Amino acid sequence: MQAVAWSFFGVRRGAEYEKDVARLNPVHVIIAGVIAALLFVLALVLLVQWVIGSGVASGQ
Repeated sequence: MQAVAWSFFGVRRGAEYEKDVARLNPVHVIIAGVIAALLFVLALVLLVQWVIGSGVASGQ
């Protein structure tokens, strides 16, 4: 999961990347990436709903 988290930020050392490629199962990385992306989108949706519901977005 740590490799997926670093990938979302786009920062990973070359040596660390090579270690990840050698030891991680690609299917697990894809599944973890999809789950992380879904959680990120869900967090954004909840944030937008909260902002709209609080009245901050109305500008009054």
